[in-house]
Amino acid sequence: MPSESISAASLTSPDEVRPFDEVSLYDYVLPEELIATEPLAQRDASRLLVLDRDTGEIQHRGMRDLADLLRPGDCLVLNDTRVLPARLIGQRAKTGGKWEGLYLGQVENGDWRLIGQTRGYLKSGESVVLIPLGQPAENPLESLHLTLIDREADGVWIMRPEPSGDVVELLQQFGTMPLPPYMHRKIANDDDWQRYQTTYASQPGSVAAPTAGLHLTDTLLAKIQERGIDIARVTLHVGLGTFRPISTTSLSDHAMHSEWCEIDEAAVRTIQVARERGGRVVAVGTTSVRTLETAAADGELKPWRGATSIFIRPPYRFRCVDALLTNFHLPRSTLFVLISALAGLERVQAAYAEAIRERYRFYSYGDAMLIRPQ
Repeated sequence: MPSESISAASLTSPDEVRPFDEVSLYDYVLPEELIATEPLAQRDASRLLVLDRDTGEIQHRGMRDLADLLRPGDCLVLNDTRVLPARLIGQRAKTGGKWEGLYLGQVENGDWRLIGQTRGYLKSGESVVLIPLGQPAENPLESLHLTLIDREADGVWIMRPEPSGDVVELLQQFGTMPLPPYMHRKIANDDDWQRYQTTYASQPGSVAAPTAGLHLTDTLLAKIQERGIDIARVTLHVGLGTFRPISTTSLSDHAMHSEWCEIDEAAVRTIQVARERGGRVVAVGTTSVRTLETAAADGELKPWRGATSIFIRPPYRFRCVDALLTNFHLPRSTLFVLISALAGLERVQAAYAEAIRERYRFYSYGDAMLIRPQ
């Protein structure tokens, strides 16, 4: 199984890319009241806008119709990453000043990689004391100290936890779910702990949810399988880059973030069998798309494990994905650019305008969109 890093804006020439390169093309105006800051009472109660990627035709359906909107023989691809309670809040041990951070991962010796903010300058050797924010632990600690060891060039801090322990267990006790800024709460409520996580999440590692999957329930997935639709699982750990907007004026100048992903032989074979019988590959979320297209970069889907910084943008030629279940994304984001590559920029802009007219709910806790071929 390959294990390396891939970086590809698309497998197209610069001349092909240029007409779609201006970031301003991927903008739209969203009324603030359409931003969903709380989940619906039931996961699968969301509305579903269906966009035909061949004709531009739009239908208004519901998430519970998903099984009927797919065909027997199709393959639904889920990202089984699990969101870590990565947001941390504490105070500087020396001054008592407020400190906030976001856990990003570990280095080889077990030290933590974080981004943090505090008033003033945290010196090497200085510590912050975290307060418990999360779920009760079997053997709870009263506090957790993080000592600054080093700073990386990109502003990431290397900090040593004291006492040390299993990182997932420590974050479960001292962290909270890393909700997007537009939800306007730093500490997750009880609903967030359940709903900012897919029902099938199993591989801890993300600092943001693969939000298209938040709509899927065990009952809906069972209905999909009963209809003769296979399910394959991949893993992509959503990183900090998903929060970062495109700050350049041209897509070609944007430095795409890197994320770790994996697809194993069993998932590859499930997808290949579906393809052989004429089924379509339906990715759940842009993270599943990034994983599949990375693994199929040379034209053939193969097992893959490693980092990807693939930037899917018009006029990208898809090698694996036929259809996509996705949420409504922020303007000028790489995710909005990705769906424009799949369905065409004009059709996506028209679909978003329709969704706004029809008062769909937007972003992580919002409604969904199914982009599929005719």
